[in-house]
Amino acid sequence: MKFLQQAFGRRVWALSVLATAFVMQTGWAQASQVEKIALAGWSKPITEIINLLAEPDKGFFREQGLALNYLPGTGGGDALRNLLSGQADVAFTDPGSFFAALDKGAELRAIYDIYPQNVFNVATLASSGIAEPADLKGKRIGVYSLSSGTRQNLQILLQQEGLSEDDVTVVVTGLLNFAPLIQGQVDATAATDTGLALAKRRGLGDVRVMEVGDYLNYSSDLFVVRESYYQQNKDKLRRFLAAYRDSVKWMINDPEGAAQLAVRHAIDGQDVGLNKEIIVLRNRSSVSDLTEKQGLGTLNVETLQAAADAYLKLGLISKRINISDVVAVDLLPGNE
Repeated sequence: MKFLQQAFGRRVWALSVLATAFVMQTGWAQASQVEKIALAGWSKPITEIINLLAEPDKGFFREQGLALNYLPGTGGGDALRNLLSGQADVAFTDPGSFFAALDKGAELRAIYDIYPQNVFNVATLASSGIAEPADLKGKRIGVYSLSSGTRQNLQILLQQEGLSEDDVTVVVTGLLNFAPLIQGQVDATAATDTGLALAKRRGLGDVRVMEVGDYLNYSSDLFVVRESYYQQNKDKLRRFLAAYRDSVKWMINDPEGAAQLAVRHAIDGQDVGLNKEIIVLRNRSSVSDLTEKQGLGTLNVETLQAAADAYLKLGLISKRINISDVVAVDLLPGNE
């Protein structure tokens, strides 16, 4: 009997050790599955990126074993500086900043088209008599800053009509660029779709809007990584893109819920109605004919090449960029 009790005790002890080891190994495995990934943004935490800001509530990245860290910025160039300095793994940046960095010798890859639609425009008051880009000749046009996407896309628009900045007067207005338009300090202003929506909410009257995308519709923002990071972290980046794609699908399918979450997470999210309007605009810019066929995030090499060639012609970059050499098409779900 004593022998049986001892044997039984040893067996219970062994099972206890095995169970403890299993629990510890499971805990270690779960911990090791959560990898940090830092995303450098071009903006502060604003409503239009609520799909990222909602991570504590929705857990899109957590479900892919990733702990997302969003680093706010003040422009696409800022996002790339954070990337190139090693503070971030992925940059949320505009094609112009991407082209400029490549032109200076940075080894980068674009891996996802965040907004395949061009969101920039040039707006004038309906009473101005300006109806098309050719009418901008000799006029004063406001831009956020001389290094902003508003200026670059104004140059693109003018170029498509055979004009250049020499044919207009560019005026730096800052972010509140519609006030100078209303006050008559400029004849037109370069803006974005969300900027125009906000101005209308604040009492902007009848305007005529020239969409840059009607003349050259290329991406507004991309996810960009360092070439070395792309080569060494493909599985991690695939999970990152899968999570981001799921977050966009949520924002498209539930704009009302996204608008409500923006109240808590976005610095500009106090007005639910305005939040929803901004979210609907961003949802619209997240899809295209190409993404309808091949999935969200699909990079349009043809339009990006046209944009890079336009930047070269404008003198914004010094050498031709072969876009097919600097994009990755193997990371999106289904493209492995």
